[in-house]
Amino acid sequence: MSTAENELAEVMDAFSKFKTNNDDRYKDLQEQVDRIEAAANRPRTGGSDSWSPSNNFERKAFASYLRHGNQTPAEKLNALTVSSDTQAGYMAPAEVASEFVRNLVEFSPIRSVASVRTTGADAVRYPTRIGITNAQWEGELEESEESRPAFGMAEVPVRKLQTFVDLSNELIADSGDQAVAEVQLAFAEDFGRSEAIAFLKGDGVKQPTGLLNDSRIQSTASGNATAITADALIDLLYKIPATHRNATGFRWGMNGSVLAAVRKLKDGSGNYLWHPGLAAGQPETILGKPVLKMVDLPDVAAGATPIIAGDFTGYRIVDRLSLAVLSDPLTQARRGVTRLHATRRVGGAVLQPGKFRSLRIAAS
Repeated sequence: MSTAENELAEVMDAFSKFKTNNDDRYKDLQEQVDRIEAAANRPRTGGSDSWSPSNNFERKAFASYLRHGNQTPAEKLNALTVSSDTQAGYMAPAEVASEFVRNLVEFSPIRSVASVRTTGADAVRYPTRIGITNAQWEGELEESEESRPAFGMAEVPVRKLQTFVDLSNELIADSGDQAVAEVQLAFAEDFGRSEAIAFLKGDGVKQPTGLLNDSRIQSTASGNATAITADALIDLLYKIPATHRNATGFRWGMNGSVLAAVRKLKDGSGNYLWHPGLAAGQPETILGKPVLKMVDLPDVAAGATPIIAGDFTGYRIVDRLSLAVLSDPLTQARRGVTRLHATRRVGGAVLQPGKFRSLRIAAS
């Protein structure tokens, strides 16, 4: 016999011994091969991959694991191990983890009505004029008097908002980059909510100065420590100069629970102060002025400021850097982790406080 014939005979002999000594394992392998061949020969019925032999085997393995727990055969446990996170691990067929469930993230849409600019510097300074000239009526041959209007400088510093997230490389690979997309969406939601809160409540220390923290914005007292009154809303509206009151950027700002209370208010003739938007896409109004729901404004409580009204173009937002996400697969490579860094540089401040007025609930 030739050398090739001898090698073939040896292989056939070894296979025959394997089959004899591992009959159960051989039967399992043969059954799996038969299932795969049968599934592969079925016609496809649409865009789903549910006919796939591997998916079918994983589902059966998952059902077996639910019935038998740790007594499930090793080859079926291996089929169930999809990936491992940084804390432990999880097992499930691919279909179970194919969709991310998200909670609703709400934040105040101040950016949609404020004055927004971009810059390449770390701060923007705006020259301001305080007061007007001092013109006087003069008689013939009398000299005019000098006017000295005051000038100042308003500054909007750019602040930095940042964080990072670690993702295991296995999770990124097994999710088909869907995990990275979900993290980027989470960044956008988180940063949007954080900056919206700062535009309202920021103290100006490492963050924007919010509308509620600008001492130059005057307020109208509600006259009641537990409720908003119709008279207080009317007083607030007409304390704002007509030019600002009639500007297209004018809004009532309040959260949902406060709006519910205001909707119940009536004037002296029994008419509701609130009116729904009559045309599609038009906002609801209070005393004829549109309402902007701001979830981050406080509820009605003693000493609180639940409503701020005005022409919101008087608030300036300065964007230095849009949300940037940097993928770093190197620094944490020994842990098998990719680190995603997110950074946002933005500033905000009131440039024209005269355009706003707030409603302050009386202290108890």
